[in-house]
Amino acid sequence: MRPDVLSVAAMVLLTVSAYAVARTLYLRYQHPLVQPVFLGASVIIGVLLLAGRSFEDYRAAKDVLGWFLGPVTVALAVPVYKQRARLRAAALPLAGGVALGAASTIAAVLVLAVLARVDDSVLPALAVKSVTAPIAIELARLQGGEPSLAATFAIITGTIGAMFGPALLTRCRVTDPVARGIALGTASHGQGTAAALLESETAGAMSSLAMAGAAVFTAAIAPAYIPLLLRLLLS
Repeated sequence: MRPDVLSVAAMVLLTVSAYAVARTLYLRYQHPLVQPVFLGASVIIGVLLLAGRSFEDYRAAKDVLGWFLGPVTVALAVPVYKQRARLRAAALPLAGGVALGAASTIAAVLVLAVLARVDDSVLPALAVKSVTAPIAIELARLQGGEPSLAATFAIITGTIGAMFGPALLTRCRVTDPVARGIALGTASHGQGTAAALLESETAGAMSSLAMAGAAVFTAAIAPAYIPLLLRLLLS
C-alpha cells in the first residue's frame, strides 16, 4: 500500500474517531462545547497542527469523506418516512414555521448588521446564512455578494445553532420535538438537523423537512425580498 494511501486512511480514521468520541461525550453531557461537529473539528485541527500537517495534507481525506454526503443526505428520508403520520398532522405548523423562520432570520440579521455598521458589500452574503452552504453560495452570487463569505457564514451559523440551539430551546421551555426540529432545521440547516437527530427521530424528521423547506423558500423569496430589505435599511 502506498504511503499516500496510508496517510489518507489515517486522516479518515482520525476524523471518524474524533467524531465518535465527541458524539459519545455529547450524548452523556449535553454541553455545547462537546457538540460533535465543533469538538470533532477542534480535535482534528489540533492534531494536524501538532503533527505539522496542513489542510492540503487533509484535503484527500476530506474528498473521501465528502463522497458519503450523498448517501447520508438520502438517508435523511428514512426518519421522514417513519414519521410520515406525524408529519402529515404537523404539515401546517411545519410550513408556517419554516416560512416565518426563514423570512424573519433574513430580516433580523440584516437589521443587526446595519445597526452594527457592517460593510454593505457583506450584507448579501450574510443574509443567506441560514441555508445550507451550496445554496447560500449561489444565492449570494445572484445578489452580488461574495460566495466564499456566504459559505463561511452558513457554516458558522450551522455550528453555532447546533451548539447552542438545543440548550436555548430548552431554556425557552420548547420541549415538543416537532417544534424543536422545525427550529433547528430552519435556522441551522444540516448541522442543526444532526443535532435534532441526536434528540429524537421525530425532531430529526421535522428538522430534515424544515432544512429543505427553508432552502426552497429562501431561494424563492431572496431575489425580491433581500433587495427590498436592503433598500429600506440603507435608505
